[in-house]
Amino acid sequence: MSSVIPALRLELKMVSPAIALAFLPLLLTLIIRYRYYFVLLYRAVLIRWVRDCLTGLSREERAFQYILTHATPGDAQSILDTFDRWCSTVEFISNIGPKKGKILDRLLQEHCPITVLELGTHCGYSTVRMARSLPIGARIYSIEMDERNAQVAEKIIRLAGFDDDMVELIVRPSDEVIPRLREDYGVERLDLVFMDHWKRCYLPDLQLLEGSGLLGEGSIILADNVIFPGAPNFLRHARRSGLYEVRVHRATLEYIRGIRDGMAELTFLGIK
Repeated sequence: MSSVIPALRLELKMVSPAIALAFLPLLLTLIIRYRYYFVLLYRAVLIRWVRDCLTGLSREERAFQYILTHATPGDAQSILDTFDRWCSTVEFISNIGPKKGKILDRLLQEHCPITVLELGTHCGYSTVRMARSLPIGARIYSIEMDERNAQVAEKIIRLAGFDDDMVELIVRPSDEVIPRLREDYGVERLDLVFMDHWKRCYLPDLQLLEGSGLLGEGSIILADNVIFPGAPNFLRHARRSGLYEVRVHRATLEYIRGIRDGMAELTFLGIK
């Protein structure tokens, strides 16, 4: 019996490295296959956490400080370019970004909307991107539920040169604001709705919009990140309801290569 136990221990020592070596190819395959997701985790979570602790500022506040010192006030393009540079090389923020932003730019040029609703202001990147392309007399109602982010967005939007007559920032949850847009803000019709807030809110907010009577024939709803992180229930409803012509623009996640994403463009056909 005394000779068996050392033999078992020796066998276990030999087996453990063998098991590790057997799993090594699988581990390497997973790392290679999902490398862009590891990069996203590192840039969006780990770096943010460390810098939050070191600076005492939020990521959005750090972005504003960078823009304030590197961009030209009153020049919307300079502010967008500076924001893109910060997100690409310093810290990740989930803005629409320059590549998917061109889809939004095209829709604005084609439809020239007068009344725009933005769900999810965040730092104000997409707000500035839209405001610079809208015709004279157009107005953006931008909803952001996070007060701290809204304070940053307000500074960036005003730094870009857009006042309250052009952009009205509403700091409340979207499901509280949408039913009262007509009564509280005098909105009669929404020409374009841009969604880039919590993905779980896409479908309930779309249904609120449908019930509000503010969508008219030809109204456009553009929703970002419908592939990653994804909004499957929203897409399913849009395709099955018969209320929309649906087009999904394939793209990659902003500021990260290799992660597939997309934007959904919904054209409202009217209530039948």
